[in-house]
Order: sequence, then C-alpha cells, then structure tokens
Amino acid sequence: MKIDKSKKILIVGLGLLGGSYAKSLTKQGYYVTAITLEQASVDYAVEHNIITKGSAFVDEALIAEADIIVFALYPHVFVEWIKENGHLITPKTVITDVTGVKECIVYEIQSLLPDGVEFISAHPMAGRETSGVENADDGMFKNANYIVVPTEKNSLDTIELCGDLGETLGFREISVLSPEKHDQMIAFLSQLTHCIAVSLMCACDAPDLERYTGDSFRDLTRIANINDEMWSELFLSNKQTLLQEMDKYRNAFDKLYDSINNGNREELRRMMQLSTARRKKFNKKKS
Repeated sequence: MKIDKSKKILIVGLGLLGGSYAKSLTKQGYYVTAITLEQASVDYAVEHNIITKGSAFVDEALIAEADIIVFALYPHVFVEWIKENGHLITPKTVITDVTGVKECIVYEIQSLLPDGVEFISAHPMAGRETSGVENADDGMFKNANYIVVPTEKNSLDTIELCGDLGETLGFREISVLSPEKHDQMIAFLSQLTHCIAVSLMCACDAPDLERYTGDSFRDLTRIANINDEMWSELFLSNKQTLLQEMDKYRNAFDKLYDSINNGNREELRRMMQLSTARRKKFNKKKS
C-alpha cells in the first residue's frame, strides 16, 4: 500500500539515493523537502522539480514539519547528525535510512532519539556507478529489492509504514530482516561482489585491455567503478562478517583452481551446473 499523500517527507542527504527518493516521491505528488551540504544541490533539485524546497544548513522548520525523515548519509555521518541534531526531531516523526550496514548503527541511533521518535531502518537494494542529485533516477527502483530492518523497539505500524514507502517508490519485493541477518546477507550479496570486482581490476596491469574485452568482463566489473570513501567504510563497518564470506569464496575458488590444475573435468562440470542452477533464481522478473 502506498503511503498517505498528506505525509510531508524530508530527505537528509541529497546525493544519488536521496535525490532518487525525492524525484520519485515528488513525481507522485508528495510534498518533499531536503537538507544537504551543498547549496548547489538544493538549487538543482528545486530547479528540476525534484524537491519543493531545501536548505544547505540544518533547518529546524523543515525538520519540525516533516512526518517522515529519510537519512541518505554515510553511516558515521548519520550517527553524528543524530548526536548533534536529533533533539530537533519532533515526537511522532518516523525516521528511516538507506545505509548499507545496520548492526553497527541501528541500535545506537534508536538509543539517541527523543521520546516519541521512531527509527525504522531500511536498505534499498539499488544504485548506480554515479553520484550526486544531478544523476537521480527513480527508474532504478523498478524490479529492485527493498529490505526493512526492524528491531524490538519498532511498532508493527511503523514497520508497515516503512514497507509502504518501499512500495510507493516502486520496489519489486519488500523483505524484512533483523540488523544481524541483514549484515550477513549483504556481506555476501553486495560487499563480497564489490571485493571481487575490485580485485579483478587490480589483478592485471596489461595495457589496452579495454580494446579486447567482451561483454562478460564489462558486466563482471561494472561495480568496480566504485565510491572508495563509502565502500571502504561499509567494508570495515561489517568487517568480521565480510571476512567470513571472503573465506567461503576463497574456498570455492580454490576448489575450482584445484579442479583445473588436476584436470578434474567432472568436478568442473559439477560446479558449473550448480552455478547455472542457482543463478537462474536471480533473474529479474519483467513487469
């Protein structure tokens, strides 16, 4: 179910994801405002009808009028923002986020909020290899997954509201995971894949490779065009869980290596057949 059109929504952090949230919601007729660091981002967003109005400083009036606040900030910036400005958020406001790690921030932020303010975490499983509100694209949510990440402090109504926000934005499937389970899943499905892409691009320095490659290499390394500031923080924030998934990957890669080294074609084929069967489940359904 879509969220009530009467809800006023404030986006804090008008980058790619924050801008894409704003663009989608404004297009659908919601009242959307923003707080972000750069006045140029506010000006662009207003000029291109991505938000109604915005501020390059912590505007108490924008915070006070918001029914829902979406924080699209790096994890450590989100925590620091709440420490410095959380007291400005009025009771009955629901806040949510888009951060890629949960256990290290969710419980802390919930403990910092004023009485009557509820934080329900979420993770939109969508993105681009670009940044900034000028690259905002609400189309990237279509056929993508959205994870609601509640704790015992969250009410059923707020959990439902967070899911409704995902549905309003156009996500295909809404799931619910605990912060711990989320970080485990994301270590494998997102962080490990970025590790592999980065490693692959760093593994060979032969010149002019781009002149000879086919689509397979381009597809496999698309996410190697990476925001180093954000992803290094995500990797280190989920360090132990990510290292466990990296160990599992190394074991599988070593098995493949040994099969090739030993001429074990049957084991090679078995791994390829298993890979093919599992990959089919990930094909996106057209809508």
